[in-house]
Amino acid sequence: MRLKYLSLNDRLYGYVCQCRSHTDDSVLEALRTETEALGDLAKMQISREQGSLMTLLVAATRAERAIEVGTFTGYSSICIARGLPGGGRLICLDESEEWTAIARKYWTLAGLEKKIELRLGGALSTLKRLDKNAVFDFAFIDANKTEYDAYYELILPRIKRNGLIMFDNMLWGGRLGTRRVKHPSGRAIDKLNRKLAQDPRIESVLLPVADGLHLCRKR
Repeated sequence: MRLKYLSLNDRLYGYVCQCRSHTDDSVLEALRTETEALGDLAKMQISREQGSLMTLLVAATRAERAIEVGTFTGYSSICIARGLPGGGRLICLDESEEWTAIARKYWTLAGLEKKIELRLGGALSTLKRLDKNAVFDFAFIDANKTEYDAYYELILPRIKRNGLIMFDNMLWGGRLGTRRVKHPSGRAIDKLNRKLAQDPRIESVLLPVADGLHLCRKR
């Protein structure tokens, strides 16, 4: 069987990033620069093409209500909020007041502060405290990897039919696909990838974008 895929190098990846809409976005680029100054922590920021994909998906599905688990400095939240209509709302969950202070600054610069609500605290406890009538069209999950499955089970009942859930870091740095995964985060991601592929409540596909995106549609 001939496999059809490409291994990206810096040249080809640069081409991918250039060939998308809004490559000259000054707000997102300024945010990337400020986040990169944090050092190793900057690896938690999503990639440019991933952000563009998220904006496109949110807009294409006409999502009006979204939730994000893990906001960091705000790049992904800006991309989600930009895909929402004028009256759309995004709830962001994060534990760090320091990192989300950066996010708040750039939400204002992007003119999106009225669309976004930040809730600080542990994601699991915050999800459990959501209003019983809260429902969403789109969810992005990018926080504690060992808690991904718990987030999923709390969020899925609140997703509308045909709504989307996107998980980040689902290739775990390219270390999956073997039986030698020992790290708890890697094992949790591998287990969830396999669960999502078999879950009759959803339709899913694991995409080799950035560090791997598992995209799910609620049936």
